[in-house]
Amino acid sequence: MIEIAATGERRRAWSGPALWTRGFRPFFLAAGVWAVLAVAVWPPLFTGAVELPTAFAAIDWHVHELIFGYGAAVVTGFLLTAIPNWTGRLPVAGWPLAGLAVLWALGRAAVFGSAMIGPVGAAALDAAFLLAFAAVIAREVLAGRNWRNLKVVALVLVLAAANLGFHAEAVTLGRASVSGRLGIAVLVLLILLIGGRVVPSFTQNWLARRGAARKPVAFNRNDAVVMALSALALALWVAAPEGAPTGLALLAAGLGNLWRLSRWRGAATVSDRLVLVLHVGFFCAAAGFPVAALHALAPDVVGFAVGLHVWAIGAIGTMTLAMMTRATLGHSGRALAASPGTQAVYLAVLLALAARLGMELWPAHAVPLLYVAAAFWVAAFLGFVAIHLPMLARAAR
Repeated sequence: MIEIAATGERRRAWSGPALWTRGFRPFFLAAGVWAVLAVAVWPPLFTGAVELPTAFAAIDWHVHELIFGYGAAVVTGFLLTAIPNWTGRLPVAGWPLAGLAVLWALGRAAVFGSAMIGPVGAAALDAAFLLAFAAVIAREVLAGRNWRNLKVVALVLVLAAANLGFHAEAVTLGRASVSGRLGIAVLVLLILLIGGRVVPSFTQNWLARRGAARKPVAFNRNDAVVMALSALALALWVAAPEGAPTGLALLAAGLGNLWRLSRWRGAATVSDRLVLVLHVGFFCAAAGFPVAALHALAPDVVGFAVGLHVWAIGAIGTMTLAMMTRATLGHSGRALAASPGTQAVYLAVLLALAARLGMELWPAHAVPLLYVAAAFWVAAFLGFVAIHLPMLARAAR
């Protein structure tokens, strides 16, 4: 009770804008805006219709900004909001939170203008954010003696290392393939780890309110085994995305994660899109493994981009939207229900995935389908920002 009271006093002591009261507010807003801007410019950048003052190759800028720009912002907003619940400590708020947001924005500007400021300066400015964020959450987890979530800190440190490696690889080799895959792998692992806890938990809460007797299976040792297998498969994919060892490991991990999902009673949640979309996002994370396995085993038949985009758009896009909408509703005092607009946002990101996969099936129509995929993605995140901006910028009701 003393800790709760102290938390309340500290929150009331911050008299500045509501935007800086909790981590989800600035970082979910920044993620939504950046998802729109970075993808809106991608099709004309890809076709050569526009150029950016970045030292990265066009594809590297696209990959980097969706992983280490958008993805890192969502992870930051989520963890800064969740960690106080894990540790019982006060949330990072006020000027420290604003400082982290400024570092994130400086990183985006540095990468965008890296041709002007040079690759070393851009790398230093961009790397500062994830390193500072890792230090902040490590302090919170250690001070709260929340030992089991040290693995989350470790994954953020790996993401920070992947970001540094991305800059080094892009400068020395001209393409940042390995570190780009590592960044995707970290985000997928975070979905499997955190999603593997919250999806059955939120589903159980929803079913319990309806008096359902059969419960989803909570995270247990079997899940931990599948997580270890998934980490191994992703490590092999990062090192060598083609070959029988990688393909077989990816296939086994995919089947394991689909089995995990099958125990969580997703079909029972069809009437509640806010819960159902969590299952859809996790399904895409699991499905990315066997699709990537098909490329590893038969690269001439299934392109690398297929599995990559099942993960990048399907898993990361859908699951991050699901978590951002749910967290924003819950922490701003709104009912946990997906409005028609929010449901349209979920549908739009899935249509973006369908159009992007269509590029692989109908390569003759690749450019028009790229514009369609980008348009659906931009619509999804414009919708997210439009619907949730009042909740993110104002104090909870």
